[in-house]
Amino acid sequence: MAEATHAQSEGDINLSTRRAAWQATLDAETRTLLDEDARYFLHQSLSTPCLNALSAADGIYVEDLRGRRYMDFHGNSVHQVGFGNPAVIAAIKAQLDELSFSPRRYTNRAAVALARRLAALAPGDLSKVLLCPSGTGAIGMALKLARVVTGRHKTISMWDAFHGASLDAISVGGEALFRRGIGPLLPGTEHVPPPDAYRCVWDCHLREGCDLKCAQYIEYVLEKEGDVAAVVAETVRSTSVVPAPEYWKAVRAACDRHGALLILDEIPTALGRTGAMFACEYYGVVPDLLVIGKGLGGGIFPLAALIAREPFDVAGDQALGHYTHEKNPVACAAALATIAYIEEHGLVAHARDLGRYALERLRALSVRHRLIGEVRGLGLLLGVELVTDRQTRARASAEAEAVMYRALAKGLSFKLTMGNILTLTPPLVITREEMDRALEILDACLTEVES
Repeated sequence: MAEATHAQSEGDINLSTRRAAWQATLDAETRTLLDEDARYFLHQSLSTPCLNALSAADGIYVEDLRGRRYMDFHGNSVHQVGFGNPAVIAAIKAQLDELSFSPRRYTNRAAVALARRLAALAPGDLSKVLLCPSGTGAIGMALKLARVVTGRHKTISMWDAFHGASLDAISVGGEALFRRGIGPLLPGTEHVPPPDAYRCVWDCHLREGCDLKCAQYIEYVLEKEGDVAAVVAETVRSTSVVPAPEYWKAVRAACDRHGALLILDEIPTALGRTGAMFACEYYGVVPDLLVIGKGLGGGIFPLAALIAREPFDVAGDQALGHYTHEKNPVACAAALATIAYIEEHGLVAHARDLGRYALERLRALSVRHRLIGEVRGLGLLLGVELVTDRQTRARASAEAEAVMYRALAKGLSFKLTMGNILTLTPPLVITREEMDRALEILDACLTEVES
C-alpha cells in the first residue's frame, strides 16, 4: 500500500490519492457539482471537498446523482430511525401547520412534552432539561453548568475524544486534528488516556485484561489537582472503544470522593444505538449531566439536549444556552416522533440482538482475515480494527482506506476512525438480511485488499 494516514479519530482523509482515484469514476454531473461545492464552501479536513453528491436518502440507504444506492453505516450517527422516517416527517408536517417557531421568551406544547419525555426516559434522577440545536452547544452548556455548580473550572477528559468542534469542545476534546495550530484553548482542561484495552498505555493486555489502571489514573489526577469541576467523557467511544464493565463505577466513585461532577457525552450513542436507550445503563452508572443529540432530531432536524440532576438547577440568574432555536416546536415534534418510533418498534432490543449477531459474524471474519486485529462493539456500534501485524498492532491505515473505497464501489458506506478502524453504525431499522449483505461486502473487500 503506497499511502498511509495518520491516526485521527473522527474520519477518513478527504484529500488522499485514493479519494481522488475513486472520484474519477463519478459521472460528469456529479464532478461538476462537487467542483462548485468546493468553490463556494470553505475547505476543511474531513468535509469540504466532499466525497460524493446525494439525491435521496431513505431507510438505511443514501442515493447519489447517478442513482447508485449505498447502505449507510455512517450516517453521522443521526439515523437511528432511518432516513426519511415517515412517522417523523408526518409529525414535522403537522407541527408546521400548528406552530412553526417559538421565540425564546415563550414556551410551547411540543417543547414541554419533549422535556417531560426526556426526564422520564433518562436514568436515575436526571430530570431537568435544556435544549439546543447542536451536540457541541450542549457540551458547552454542560461545561458552564459544572462551573456554576462546583465553583471550579478545571476538567479531566480523554485524549482522542471528540465532543464537538467549537473552541470549548475541542479544549476538552483530545484530537490533534481539531486542536493543533488553533492557539490558546480553555485553561485547566487536563487530559488522561482513554479506556482502550486494545491500545492501553499501561499494556493491560499483557496482564490478562483490564485492571482499571486507566480509572485509577483519573483518581490520581483528581487528587493531585484537587479542584476539578468535572470529568467529561464519552460513555462509549464512537469508534467503538468499549470500557471494561467496572470502569464507570470506579470513575463515578472517584468523582464523588473528590467533589467533581461526571459529564457523560452520549451524543452519537444514546437513543438505542448501543442496545440500551442510554449507554450508561450498561454500566449501572448515573452521571450528573448527560448530553445527547444527533439522532434526537430524527435524522432531519438538528437538536441536542442536556439532562441534569434536579439539585443542579441553580443557574437561574445566568444564561447557560440562550439559543434562538432552543425550544423550536418543529424540532421538538421530530424528537417526540423519533422516541415514539424507537419504543413502538422495539429498536433498542433489535439493536442489542442484531448487534450481538453481527459481532459474532465479525469475529468469524477475524479468524480468516489477517488484517483484522480486533473486533468490538456494543449493540449496533461496531468496530473492526485493521493492523499490519497482530503482535505489534501497527495500524493498517492504508489498507483500511483501500477497504473503504472498495466497499463504496460495492454499495456499502462507513467511516474510518483513528485511520485504521472500520466503524460500522447502521440505522437501527436495518434487517438481519441487510446486515448479512453488508458483512458479505466487507468480507469480499478484505479478501481483495489482502490479496
